[in-house]
Amino acid sequence: MPLYHKLGKIPHKRHTTFRKADGSLHYEQLFGTIGFDGMSSLLYHLHRPTQVKEVLDALDVSPRAAVSHNMHSRLLKGLELTPTDDYLDSRKVVLFNSDVHVGLAAPRKSQTEYFYKNADADELLFVHQGSGVLKTFMGQIPFEYGDYLLIPRGMIYQIHFDGPENRLLVVESYHPIYTPKRYRNWFGQHLEHSPFCERDFKLPRDLEAWDEKGDFLIKVKKQGKLHHLVYATHPFDVVGWDGYNYPYGFSIHDFEPITGRVHQPPPVHQTFETSAFVVCSFVPRLYDYHPEAIPAPYNHSNIDSDEVLYYVDGDFMSRKGIDKGYISLHPAGIPHGPHPGTYEGSIGKKGTAELAVMVDTFKPLMLTQAALDLDDGKYYKSWLE
Repeated sequence: MPLYHKLGKIPHKRHTTFRKADGSLHYEQLFGTIGFDGMSSLLYHLHRPTQVKEVLDALDVSPRAAVSHNMHSRLLKGLELTPTDDYLDSRKVVLFNSDVHVGLAAPRKSQTEYFYKNADADELLFVHQGSGVLKTFMGQIPFEYGDYLLIPRGMIYQIHFDGPENRLLVVESYHPIYTPKRYRNWFGQHLEHSPFCERDFKLPRDLEAWDEKGDFLIKVKKQGKLHHLVYATHPFDVVGWDGYNYPYGFSIHDFEPITGRVHQPPPVHQTFETSAFVVCSFVPRLYDYHPEAIPAPYNHSNIDSDEVLYYVDGDFMSRKGIDKGYISLHPAGIPHGPHPGTYEGSIGKKGTAELAVMVDTFKPLMLTQAALDLDDGKYYKSWLE
């Protein structure tokens, strides 16, 4: 997201002396992407951010395919995932390929005993239930129902919840996640036709620098392993930073739908993009206003994409038997469309109150055992008349 932001205290010029009150130096760190060619931020630490005291065990957290070649539509009952106290333990990958992992989480407790960093992937968390604060070394972002939290790879964070009832959709991307380029001009500013703009973003705030030494456990995900490292200083010791690479939030309720006289294709709902998949937001909107319009989507073939739809709230107008937290998977290679009766039944309707998140991937998705445990087993038959 090319939007300059800064917090705390920083020197007048980059890569120059920046002293503490006692005359000693702050420690500068470039937090950057794509080598030195992508978005970056400059951080200023109270202590060297490189002090590892101990390297402990590494746990294998790679997802395992229970179904590696899927060719029928699935319906996963996501809210049946059993809640777990620990944030990382609660995260269960259900669908994955080499580009993206799609998972669910139902953590009951805040992450306070350790810090976490995903060194491989950008993380996009969608908050279906719960509220709290995302805490990072670049500041804090309060979140609530309907918020996306975009956490760039390499970000050390904790997530604190206000209560025990929390449900998250978790998307881990091995490609950088950006807002769609067609929404931005050549300077990076969001254009007038964009369904959201810069003022909608929830930027980091309340930067707090911790000047503490001791034993600080950081769990680092790298190449399918969860490494346990003990650092000598508190990782949230940044006194100031500026740049373009940082976490931010965006509420699905601030997405302004694009409508037309006839049915608009899914790209009008696009919210984020990568080179390997897109994320779309379906929100309450007016239906098409051509006098003979059919608001329900037409049947379409997934030739190049697997389509994942996470149902958040409302009555999804093209589906029957759908409830909150359900996940539908429509694999590439077979057509799908509205359930019997919904196509005809949509004619003359004025609007919809549906709320959903869609992930369309260009590579086929594999299913884990966690996905099969949530699968209703009969969704692929739901188009029979």
